[in-house]
Amino acid sequence: MELKVMTFNLRINVKQDGANAWPNRVSEVAEVIHESRASIICTQEGSYAMLKELERLLPDYAWVGEGRQGGQEDEHNAIFYLRSSLEVLQSGTFGLSEYPEQLGFRSWNTACPRICTWVQLGMQGGKRLYIFNTHLDHVSTEARTKGIQLIMQRIGGLCREKGIHAVLAGDFNSYPESDVITILNDTNLINVYAALTEKEVGSTYHGFEGGEIGEPIDYIYVTEEVQIASVLINRKKYEGRYPSDHYPVVASLRLN
Repeated sequence: MELKVMTFNLRINVKQDGANAWPNRVSEVAEVIHESRASIICTQEGSYAMLKELERLLPDYAWVGEGRQGGQEDEHNAIFYLRSSLEVLQSGTFGLSEYPEQLGFRSWNTACPRICTWVQLGMQGGKRLYIFNTHLDHVSTEARTKGIQLIMQRIGGLCREKGIHAVLAGDFNSYPESDVITILNDTNLINVYAALTEKEVGSTYHGFEGGEIGEPIDYIYVTEEVQIASVLINRKKYEGRYPSDHYPVVASLRLN
């Protein structure tokens, strides 16, 4: 079975972005998703209001997730999925802190509360797939390192049953040489960028300026049984503008 997974930092709605503020590009974000034909989209920085706007433009998709303060409050790590071929079997959100069941709590010098949203999806033929979506802290190295360690513990705890594949995606605010990526590369997860050469990867954050020189901070990792068919970092403009200050990353995966 083949399906596409996208990770996409939407950029929170900030008036100071002017022409690049959310109301001016929500249609372009929806177009990116439609064009990708992705079955699963892991988003970061979406407020509840932003996500409801996007939902109206994406009638084929539903989503799960809650804000980092709990409920509809603050930024979400929402996971969109195709209604026609995927079914939610379980889902949840935990905090990246010393009290993961208490959303909104700050630990490890984090600049703001951080979370990870996860979902177990059922597919045709009885297959199941776990998706974990996160946005690691942009300031504290300790928060990023301990946050990814906590996520890996949760992945291990939820994915004990054999035959269930897993995907970890998000904005890790980490370059390839960072402790976060070193930790991930020492696990049984595979970086989908392994399907590309180093030159082909380049930057994934561009601040609405475009360009590709640099290194990624947005990633998709998969369990080792998942085959990576292809990877695309979409650097296109839509209606003359970039849909976000991050490029969307799309991986085509084959599940045995």
